[in-house]
Amino acid sequence: MEYWLGVATLVGIYMIAVLGVSILCGFTGMFSMGHAGFMAIGAYTSALLTKILPIPIFAGVLAGMLTASLVGMIISYPTLKLRDDYFIIVTLGIGEAIKLIIQNATSITGGARGLADIPKGPNVVHVWLLVVITVIVLKSFIHSRHGRNCIAVREEELAAQSVGINVFRYKMEAMVISCALCGLSGGLLGHYMHYLQPNMFTMVKSDELVIMVILGGRGSLTGSILAGLLLLPLPELLRFGGAEEWRMVLYGFLVVMVILFRPSGIMGTRELTLQDVKTFFRRLPRKSGKEARSIDRKE
Repeated sequence: MEYWLGVATLVGIYMIAVLGVSILCGFTGMFSMGHAGFMAIGAYTSALLTKILPIPIFAGVLAGMLTASLVGMIISYPTLKLRDDYFIIVTLGIGEAIKLIIQNATSITGGARGLADIPKGPNVVHVWLLVVITVIVLKSFIHSRHGRNCIAVREEELAAQSVGINVFRYKMEAMVISCALCGLSGGLLGHYMHYLQPNMFTMVKSDELVIMVILGGRGSLTGSILAGLLLLPLPELLRFGGAEEWRMVLYGFLVVMVILFRPSGIMGTRELTLQDVKTFFRRLPRKSGKEARSIDRKE
């Protein structure tokens, strides 16, 4: 039971990062392949501060979150002027550069050996409470004027600019929010694992975050959550079958299937509501009853 609680905690931690990437990639239409780097910034900032200074863990995690958003703001100022493939290439380079800087700053971060003895952090209740708060805040943001303008930028940047929307400003807002949530996720991860190592934040991790957003549906928070709940526990489930190394192959297969049969993702741009859940469970008895009657008629 304790093992699966640990898996649930890790799923919640990474879910926060997935939601952050969803704001940037899903709702603003800017694909980033380097957000694992911002997770690393949040993780190492929080871990180092709580180890060196006598400050509470929540203050360290908050500092990591703010540092990641500040670095994202500084980096995005010149890069947001790039578009499409050029922006993807730059973010890929930024993510790898952050990892290499951490890996070579041996005296501060421990380098390739890693950073150990990080103060004990959150449990499963704290993490999922933060996930719920994150979803509520992001939902409010999306339904605000700022969120609608981000969606307009995603749909047609030139048209949004022609009606007076400051495209650069809303791209910057989405980037800062996304980096902040990845920093929060990284900070929680460091305190939960009690250990950090640069290879925890590779390009593969950034790819996984983007894949979950694509599978869930660009423009759907609940779609990203459903995809995260499907894919995040997958490495642990495959571990029992000795097929963990096939994880990325399965990710790629799922992406191809979604592109072929449901290009808009699991949820598309729809959000799963409580009414949808109630309707689904109401239909189940009816369907099972119809199936039973049809079997009786055949017999």
